Amino acid sequence: MIARFVAAVLVLALAGACIVFGWPQLFGLEQATGVAWVVALRGLCAAIALAGVVLFTLIALVARATRRFAAAVAIVLLAFVGLQTVVLGSRGLIGTGMGAAEDTTVTVLAWNTLGDEVPAEEIATLVRQTEADVVALPETTWDRGAEVVALLEAETGDGPGWQLFTFAYDQILKARSTTMLVSDRLGEYRAETDRPTTPELPSLLAVPVNGEGPTLVAVHPIAPVQIADWRDGLEWIAEVCAADRGSVIVAGDFNSTIDHWTRLADPSVPNARLGACLDAAEAGGQGGQGTWPTELPALLGAPIDHVLHTADWLTTGFRVIGSRDHAGSDHRPVLARLTPAE
Repeated sequence: MIARFVAAVLVLALAGACIVFGWPQLFGLEQATGVAWVVALRGLCAAIALAGVVLFTLIALVARATRRFAAAVAIVLLAFVGLQTVVLGSRGLIGTGMGAAEDTTVTVLAWNTLGDEVPAEEIATLVRQTEADVVALPETTWDRGAEVVALLEAETGDGPGWQLFTFAYDQILKARSTTMLVSDRLGEYRAETDRPTTPELPSLLAVPVNGEGPTLVAVHPIAPVQIADWRDGLEWIAEVCAADRGSVIVAGDFNSTIDHWTRLADPSVPNARLGACLDAAEAGGQGGQGTWPTELPALLGAPIDHVLHTADWLTTGFRVIGSRDHAGSDHRPVLARLTPAE
């Protein structure tokens, strides 16, 4: 009798944990310490739970004394796997392809280079191949950005040049620098670096000099190891994405997934995820693909690198680039093509 009671308590506790980690938004825990890490790795959690399903199913088949308990655990874990699969599938795992670039298209590339570990030649090659107009490079110094621009402009001839912006909180740690490249094709931009942005790690905001064109933001909030600073960083991005800020395109390493933004979305904007911004990965059918770490397959990793945009833009293509997994960074680059909605 006592054994049955203990077994029932354990099964209920497991079910409760699966609910919390599977959909923490239900309890307002999506930004809670610990939970924030687990929910970011939905694919990995599903794989571990699936292994548990197999294990406890085998136990139920061969061990009569614990058959009911093992079967109940297997059922709970299977339900957890199903929940994770549905969530990731709804956000997109395959992708809808990349639309063709047009005159009005803005192509955005984002890549955390792990403190300049990615060679300039590798970055420049990817920029050329993707025909990017905006390149957000968290953990990239001004020196590395200048190398990339030199390589790009050496091959463009009479084509558009590049504007280089960097915001660094100090010169000691390369991770405390964020760089952004903007093609001259988009017009002249000016960086606003007169005050701190996201705590601990800088985000970089650039505005068009003539007022025509979107505000461009390369972001890098700190990971949720410093939970208060991480939350403040996400709130700063939500404020940048506020509906009254006009046209905005945000790209970079967000150190967060769609799950973490639930209470930061503007309910007045359809499909908004963070502030009034929409997620290009979700619209492009790859919102469930992981971008970190590169040691894990994309289906098991955390989708924490994003391109977001306000509703005046439409996503015509999105891709998690897996061909650079050995380029030096622990993040995969992401690419989005955006077209004016009007």
